[in-house]
Amino acid sequence: MSAFDQLDPLVQHHIVNTLGWRGLRPLQEACIEPIQSGEHCLLLAPTAGGKTEAATFPVLSRICEGSWTGLSVIYVCPLKALLNNLHPRLEEYCRMVGRRCELWHGDIGPSQRNRIKADPPDILLTTPESLEVMLISSKEDGREMLQSVRVVIIDEIHAFAGDDRGWHLLAVLERIGRLAKREIQRIGLSATVGNPEELLEWLAGHCQRPRRVIQPTAPGSTAETDVQLDYVGSLQNAAIVISRLYRGEKRLVFCDSRSRVEELGILLRELNVSAFLSHSSLSAEERRDSEAAFAQGQDCVIVATSTLELGIDVGDLDRVIQIDAPWSVASFLQRLGRTGRRAGSTRNCLFLVTSDNALLRAAALLALWKDDYLEPVEPPKHPLHLFAQQIMALALQTGGIGQEDWQKMMVDSPIFGAEDPKTLEGIVDYMLEEGILWSDGARLVIGDAGEGYFGRRHFMDLISVFTSDPVFKVLHGRKELGSVDQVTFLRERRDDQPIILSLGGRSWLVQDIDWKARQAQVIPEEGKGKSQWLGTGQGMSFRFARKVQEILASEDNGHEWTSRTKDAMESLRDLYNFISKDDDLIIANHEKDEFHWYTFAGSSCNLAIASCLNETGYDPAYSDDFKIRGKGAAKAYKAIQSVKYAMAKGLFEGFEIKREIIEALKFHQALPDKVAQELMRTRLFNEEIIREQIKRNLVFFD
Repeated sequence: MSAFDQLDPLVQHHIVNTLGWRGLRPLQEACIEPIQSGEHCLLLAPTAGGKTEAATFPVLSRICEGSWTGLSVIYVCPLKALLNNLHPRLEEYCRMVGRRCELWHGDIGPSQRNRIKADPPDILLTTPESLEVMLISSKEDGREMLQSVRVVIIDEIHAFAGDDRGWHLLAVLERIGRLAKREIQRIGLSATVGNPEELLEWLAGHCQRPRRVIQPTAPGSTAETDVQLDYVGSLQNAAIVISRLYRGEKRLVFCDSRSRVEELGILLRELNVSAFLSHSSLSAEERRDSEAAFAQGQDCVIVATSTLELGIDVGDLDRVIQIDAPWSVASFLQRLGRTGRRAGSTRNCLFLVTSDNALLRAAALLALWKDDYLEPVEPPKHPLHLFAQQIMALALQTGGIGQEDWQKMMVDSPIFGAEDPKTLEGIVDYMLEEGILWSDGARLVIGDAGEGYFGRRHFMDLISVFTSDPVFKVLHGRKELGSVDQVTFLRERRDDQPIILSLGGRSWLVQDIDWKARQAQVIPEEGKGKSQWLGTGQGMSFRFARKVQEILASEDNGHEWTSRTKDAMESLRDLYNFISKDDDLIIANHEKDEFHWYTFAGSSCNLAIASCLNETGYDPAYSDDFKIRGKGAAKAYKAIQSVKYAMAKGLFEGFEIKREIIEALKFHQALPDKVAQELMRTRLFNEEIIREQIKRNLVFFD
């Protein structure tokens, strides 16, 4: 019996006759037996590799064979736009076998939600935050609907697992499992993961059922690709290149900030390029209009942030163009996988780099890719602030949670079970002392301080794991265009100078700002606008920075480098001609009375070293991806030997984390300062990398 024959006959019939498929892809074949038998699975395949169908068809087969009723499957995505994009396809698959699929997220209105709760579908497409709302709602019908759940499918699982949102999702799934009184089957989908076994362990390692990684093809393969790296020197030049290259083709251009997307969109339109924009600060309507227009067009460009890196369908693409470089090989592979889907076509990506630093990052990325390197997905350590959030959520869900109940549910949970029980008890005691929680002697409920911190808008501040940006809604009449950060209105300008911002690749004149409502009214404007959004910023990883050092110390050029790239790299190698492949370089500058310590260890490791220099009594040190700059040329060697000795002894464990870093942590108010300090230290400083770094040989130039 083939794998296909194991599917329910009704599912088989519609795959062949309704969809007209002649067969299944290797991943889809490989998934049938383990998913049908109830195993926890991680499905890995390139973008457009058929992962959605690989998970959905055997799950639908289980629904049909088992005559399941009620809400059986939760399909979780990281983005509402991705849910919206998937809904029509999954709706069709469900309808083929007489089942229903519905959409539930923040944009779904109350009437539709009430309809869903009154008559639950078989599959619900949703987000972790929406599941949390159902769990903590004062109405019990949402929780009742979740009691019949048997399977959860997590799309783009790497986007969850790499940050605190993944821990939140796991905690929510544990609570749903308790409501359902069963072990819910967990199926994760991803295109790019460097450590699949560890990721599956994170997802389902504590579960009783068997688990399996299903990966028919290697995700990092460099075969059948057309990749070029071109140095253009500025965004204006990049716009000119895009306007002249690949005319008549559909091009997806990635930028790694919303501001750059807006700026490039305006530049392209000035060059008479049919350009559309997509980023998270555009309204849902604006994004949908852009993506739909692009999908229907031919000779056009859509400029996007990483929001289009995931599986949102924008039609058949001819080209992917990358401005500068993403921060990971995994992200590059996601973008590369957007092309080459037509028979006879090739995956392709053109890098247009606008600065020397971007050139080094792009060259390092491509070198790592050719080495078949793929970053591991590493969940953040010690999610103790999520423990505090979950205690409050449980208090709301249960109308008050008993002391023994929270200990049983949380101390023994797979998410927080590895933490010191005394630390967890200390967090609860602190929350009681601060009034975040209140106890009547038997139960814990939300206290007055907890109401003040997190109770606004029906505890919406408790639901979102991320700190919201201080954004303003931008309106043209009644139409919402999107949002911008408040710094857009606060940047320096003359009192009589108008504020012109950019949204959707168009310029808008600000006519009125309502600071209380956080809204701005605008009208179209011919002048050039500018919008700003504050981001956390990203630094180069240890492996990236090490590869940059290797490239600078080499004379070899990449075969995908253009002549302009080779010339620019030659200039950089001349500038860094003192760099060796394996050593740290210390250069003393007596004229400025400072030293530069070239570590090529990445931003996080260099931050730890600079902090240690400051802690050991030397003048404030500055660090970036490649080096640390300190005061005092004459004492440079002594300072560095001191810091290496101190770090070897573990002094970095006592670094004082700045208050503004602590306050950027969501739910920090619920943590004792000592706990918050330790949490951030473990996340900022990778002890293994730091110890590797301080063992390196030092070459001193005085």
